[in-house]
Amino acid sequence: MANVVIVGAQWGDEGKGKVVDIYTENANAVVRYQGGNNAGHTLVVGDEKTVLHLIPSGILHKGKRCIIGNGVVLDPKVFIEEIEGLKKKGYMTDDSQLIIDRNVHIIMPYHKKIDIARENKPGERRIGTTGRGIGPTYEDKVGRRGIRLSDLINPTVFAMKVKEFLPEKNFLLENFLKDSPLTEEEILEEYNAYGEILKKYVGNASLLLDDCRKQGQNILFEGAQGSLLDVDHGTYPYVTSSSTCAGGAAIGSGFGPRFINEVIGISKAYVTRVGEGPFPTELHDEMGETLRKAGSEFGATTGRPRRTGWFDAVALREAVRTNGLTGLAITKLDVLDGLDSIKVCTAYSYQGELLEEFPQDANVLKECKPVYEEIEGWKCALSAVTSYEEFPDKVKNYLNKLEEITGCPVVLASVGPRRDQTIQLRNPFAG
Repeated sequence: MANVVIVGAQWGDEGKGKVVDIYTENANAVVRYQGGNNAGHTLVVGDEKTVLHLIPSGILHKGKRCIIGNGVVLDPKVFIEEIEGLKKKGYMTDDSQLIIDRNVHIIMPYHKKIDIARENKPGERRIGTTGRGIGPTYEDKVGRRGIRLSDLINPTVFAMKVKEFLPEKNFLLENFLKDSPLTEEEILEEYNAYGEILKKYVGNASLLLDDCRKQGQNILFEGAQGSLLDVDHGTYPYVTSSSTCAGGAAIGSGFGPRFINEVIGISKAYVTRVGEGPFPTELHDEMGETLRKAGSEFGATTGRPRRTGWFDAVALREAVRTNGLTGLAITKLDVLDGLDSIKVCTAYSYQGELLEEFPQDANVLKECKPVYEEIEGWKCALSAVTSYEEFPDKVKNYLNKLEEITGCPVVLASVGPRRDQTIQLRNPFAG
């Protein structure tokens, strides 16, 4: 029995969906524990691509329990559309496969309007949000003004809460954000219909997971976004609104932290970032565009082009420490095929000082310049490689260098989007 947490070790978009899909083979239950539909996990089975935003990536495997934990914020419209899309493809033939914790907070129409209006307000500092209402929903959760799934499926309670909270939201929309107000009637008509559909999925994630543990089953925890976007440990304020680090798995699911056995960090062989915020190794030249095109670096949720840069070991060491990583999964190695040389950032230069640790102040980080070590490229295609032994020595050298400068062993390497383009060096479920 093993309980494994998957986290993004960079700024998100590292390929967590594929790794979760691979590891689900060994798991009995898969849990999504934070974030909302600002996440997009892309899975490729055969030649078919599936993009998930809320439902755990393990849903493509029959017989696996997929659980949405209390730490997630849920847009019911998006969730229902996602279920319909999966069923059209022949997945989720058994509705009991999916459980949503009753304490999940619901993204309301005013959350989305506020999110978009704030980003578009003249003179405001842009954070680069997806405009999905994630941040405002978490604000209301912490401010004790949130509406949970247990409220949504009770029409009387839901109507009472909408009546209580809507006047304040409309005041903000009209008087500060200069946007149009919402009416109780339109919200209730739309959301009561969602509540009726969602009733059959409601459960107690914490209790269910503890039962799985007591039965000796394997549990896989699926994180969204990346460690450097953590609301506490990321590049604040250019972060998401939830705890993306491994500690969030326990909080966002009601699972005891002492029962977690492994934490695997997912990292690209280079780095990308979406939205605003400091990014020391960002490339603004032809090489940056080469990585973007070769890696198809466009957001699965927004379609926005991602910013690209060389691998940043300083940032990765931060993720190793804050998550307690026991292994690294390196994705998109094949994107570096054909390059004469590859750069890896091993330290930062800041006002004449050499920094080997990640600055806690985003204002300092944006002034940091990368200090690179150059590694010889392998100049051949990796997409057909099926084992570590088949890797050219120069690829092995690159992976060894990443292990050496991050202090964390590589346990998986991906050379393409398909399941069969994955090389496992160690299975975290095997002990």
